Amino acid sequence: MTNEADDTGSNGEADDAAGLTYAGTGVDIDASEDATAALLEAFGSGMKTEYAGLLDIGDRYLALATDGVGTKLLVAEAIQDFSTIGIDCIAMNVNDLVAAGVEPVAFVDYLAIDEPDDDLTAQIGQGLATGLEEANLTLLGGETAVMPDVITGFDLAGTCAGLALKDEILNEGAAVGDVLVGVPSNGIHSNGLTLAREAVTRNHDYEDPFPLDPEVSIGEELLRPTRLYTYLLDPIRRHEVRAAAHITGGGWTNLLRMGERKYVIDNPLPAQPIFEFVQEQGNVSDEEMHRTFNMGTGFVVALAEDDAEAFADETDGEIIGRVEEGNSVEIRGLSLE
Repeated sequence: MTNEADDTGSNGEADDAAGLTYAGTGVDIDASEDATAALLEAFGSGMKTEYAGLLDIGDRYLALATDGVGTKLLVAEAIQDFSTIGIDCIAMNVNDLVAAGVEPVAFVDYLAIDEPDDDLTAQIGQGLATGLEEANLTLLGGETAVMPDVITGFDLAGTCAGLALKDEILNEGAAVGDVLVGVPSNGIHSNGLTLAREAVTRNHDYEDPFPLDPEVSIGEELLRPTRLYTYLLDPIRRHEVRAAAHITGGGWTNLLRMGERKYVIDNPLPAQPIFEFVQEQGNVSDEEMHRTFNMGTGFVVALAEDDAEAFADETDGEIIGRVEEGNSVEIRGLSLE
């Protein structure tokens, strides 16, 4: 893996007082989205939702999503614990399909590595097996590519296939008057790790005890595997959810993928202590935190008010807000567009 540049001040030394941003640590979400749009425009694309591509196969759609674990791998490498990153790889794909209203059915993985490592691959396999079982997925195969001239370290990604009847796809969009139900995350998941890593290593090592929970190290806290939200699919269909958002890259601006509306979050779920720690260590602004991280909520659905309470009761969700006319996300005194 490539090394990332340090934040430096005018004197060439690290400026610990400077507030970190995701773009400043090397990941510009807007530029990334522009590049993806240019790629799709170059060759065109078939029918797609905000979270998955769709292929019409008659009475239903075959859906595909692909994603990786990102720089969370560098934390695993730093503390030599690769046992959970396979879960992250599956979750980042599966959760996108769920947000599209699609039932995940099969998965393939891709591991690129600079040299064979039996212990590494065994630990990754352990995580993949755990994720497959929890998501009720079949592993159809995978590829391990040894490429010392191309990669330093390793990279892990995967592709998930799913199926949905045509009336099950969540492409209606949120409606004014809908209620928003949020489902908790269990921490940072697999987005924003470039910013989080830069923040926490300003004054600490990954092996240091996590100050807000000394039972685990900072590295172990960052490695908490992404939650799998496949269990939400049945209640999503049963309660006629109109739109859903997987809170990944881009943080709370993901709600805007449910349609051009104003999403008013007046009862947000609490953020886990890791977010407070990252913000404090990196001097990160409230807005940057909410544009980068899930801040305690991993999944949001929009549905009619009459169904919202029942959906929350049947899951571990809570009513967190409502949908109004406009085009922004209003949360904790912030207005995100």
